[in-house]
Amino acid sequence: MKILFISLGCDKNLVDSEVMLGMLSERGHCFTDDETQAEAVVINTCCFIGDAKQESINTILEMAELKKNGQIRALIVAGCLAQRYQDEIQKEIPEVDAFIGTTALSCIVQTLEEILRGRPQNHLESLELPPLGGRRRVMTTGGYYSYLKIAEGCDKHCTYCIIPKVRGKYRSVPMEELLKEAEELAGAGVRELILVAQETTLYGVDLYGRKSLPELLRRLCRIEGLVWIRILYCYPEEITQELIQVIREEEKICHYLDIPVQSGSDEVLRRMGRKTDSGQIREMIERLREAVPDICIRTTLIAGFPGESLEDHEQTLALVDEMEFDRLGVFAYSAEEDTPAAELPDQIPEQEKERRRDEIMELQQEIAFDTAHRMVGRRMKAMIEGKVADEDVYVARTFRDAPEVDGYLFIRADTELMSGDFVEALITGSNEYDLLGEI
Repeated sequence: MKILFISLGCDKNLVDSEVMLGMLSERGHCFTDDETQAEAVVINTCCFIGDAKQESINTILEMAELKKNGQIRALIVAGCLAQRYQDEIQKEIPEVDAFIGTTALSCIVQTLEEILRGRPQNHLESLELPPLGGRRRVMTTGGYYSYLKIAEGCDKHCTYCIIPKVRGKYRSVPMEELLKEAEELAGAGVRELILVAQETTLYGVDLYGRKSLPELLRRLCRIEGLVWIRILYCYPEEITQELIQVIREEEKICHYLDIPVQSGSDEVLRRMGRKTDSGQIREMIERLREAVPDICIRTTLIAGFPGESLEDHEQTLALVDEMEFDRLGVFAYSAEEDTPAAELPDQIPEQEKERRRDEIMELQQEIAFDTAHRMVGRRMKAMIEGKVADEDVYVARTFRDAPEVDGYLFIRADTELMSGDFVEALITGSNEYDLLGEI
């Protein structure tokens, strides 16, 4: 069949989608991005926050119209929203033929064939199942960078987060499966490998009885063809000296860490169920910068958590001002059903949450623009991602820029470059979040 596959949400969801695409491809199915040509539609959904949930619902409704009009023969909803709201969706949108939960991705081919035989079944397996690893994937990122999902689920149980209920407890993918998958990706032309999980820093604790991310990184660095290895989603309390040492010693590992800190107020962090306070966060960042002076640190914050006072908000602003994070994103708090935080008193009005979010981002904008300006005069390795139409200007990323979430480096060059090429660039200027340079 010709299948339209829609992947929503985070990069971890994208890996799941690529795995399902691989299984469908091996069965002989093909894919289209044109809904008028599709015979079946698969939607891999997200329900992490309210906006993501609404996007998933809107997409299902849109595709349900195609089913209602007889344009497609099968409509499958997979992922987090399917796991959490299958009964409600089935009642309100009967055009959906089947649901696949977060641990039942391997059922995608079976589910499609059941629908075509007129006997559709839902597959919402136990959240205790081991994660899929080492599976053939159909890459959707352009081929020069790819994500490697090293674990599934989470044991942290932050009070605002639904992930443990829809993804299950923390389960690491066996190291040999990850190495095999990484070798296949490198063999297919991937130059940058990006490690993702709900939390990467705890990798291996469940399988090997110890934090094994440093060992995994060293072994990944031996894979021929990989140039950059990037690490996302590191909880501050789980970053060890051994991990810092590996980042400092291994040439392929980008001096870049994504460390979600969520708040600068100790009281808010306590109510969030986080395991660090603001002092420990400051200490960790200082230790990282001392060991790896050019490290780029990305973080995320939540504005307007229930009970957050103006003083708490000011403490977050003070942390941002003092730490000068290289990259920062802010979410206005989203109350999610079945989470402890949704039941807390003193919920903050939406308009005030957005005001606090905007205030943090205005401060971060000043920091980011100053940081970009300080890059002028530096020589940096960069990976080419594309070309500006009708100009001798290429779009690139440095080690300081993760795909989709950070800025770009625009390089002027009179030689022909290809996507995936690495070049050395001289930074000549900056334009807000982005850098300007030349070969």
